[in-house]
Amino acid sequence: MIRTPVCDLLDIEHPIALGGMGSATNAALVAAVSRAGGLGALGCHYLTPQQISERTAAIRQETNKPFGLNFLTFDTREDSFAEALELRPSVMQFAWARPDQDLRAYFSRAHDAGCRVTYMAGAVPEAVRAAKAGADVIIAQGSEGGGHVGWMGSLPLIPMIVDAVGPVPVLAAGGFADGRGLIAALSLGAQGILLGTRFLATVESPLHPNFKQAIVDSDGHDTQLSEIPDIAAGLVWPGAMTRSRRNRFVERWSGREWALRQNRVEALARLRAARESGDVDEGPLSMGQDAGLIHDIPRAGDLVTRIAREAEQILTQKLTQFVSKPN
Repeated sequence: MIRTPVCDLLDIEHPIALGGMGSATNAALVAAVSRAGGLGALGCHYLTPQQISERTAAIRQETNKPFGLNFLTFDTREDSFAEALELRPSVMQFAWARPDQDLRAYFSRAHDAGCRVTYMAGAVPEAVRAAKAGADVIIAQGSEGGGHVGWMGSLPLIPMIVDAVGPVPVLAAGGFADGRGLIAALSLGAQGILLGTRFLATVESPLHPNFKQAIVDSDGHDTQLSEIPDIAAGLVWPGAMTRSRRNRFVERWSGREWALRQNRVEALARLRAARESGDVDEGPLSMGQDAGLIHDIPRAGDLVTRIAREAEQILTQKLTQFVSKPN
């Protein structure tokens, strides 16, 4: 079994984590990942204190293993954040802070509640900022990932962040979907991986079945970076674009963002209806380029075990053939 120092830090068995993907996570998915020995994470974006309390309780009914509560720092409700601290999860997770926000204030409150702290960064300066503020783990996120991402690919970004924030441990995110990805991340200096898109296509994922199938059917080339889903939702993310499946909705407004802003209310209503009905051509689907590596819809716990097993086999059986013994 592959075990890295971050496993001891977070009290998990496998260096595999679930991304805190807002409405794309639920108690069943979080619990399944944690129960299998990974680190589950509940996206708390825009949840009320009562919703956070109820969903945390539902997770704890399913498992006593560690999990995280994830917040968008730039748009965190104080009452929701305070409720999360009262619940004392094993890990408090943060991402996407505005430049003027004091990360140390958030991290200190989490530490005072007995929580470990992770911070997701898509650039070296942001990772260094979080490490200096006291983050226990940095998540280096490459632009291959789904949803909101920065501009640098995982291959150069991960070792750059590892070098910049050491000895703070790093998890790699953006384009990882299997045991090969875990071994690649370890080779780049990370101590594990965080996956989003791969966990969207699981039995426990709250996505409509049509969207799960769209991920499975993808060849990995059908995504694009844009602001279109955020414009429709009326959101402004600090320095991020969103990677989503290229469909009729995105193509309709591409190059016509001004018109989307003008017709946002109507467009958002259609978007929400499409999401509910499972219309993959009109509904937004945040997914990464690693969709091309996803070919099934397993149970989340089985997926954690599979990735760990694949990585161990690669490390112990395949890579050793490339190391020559001294004469």
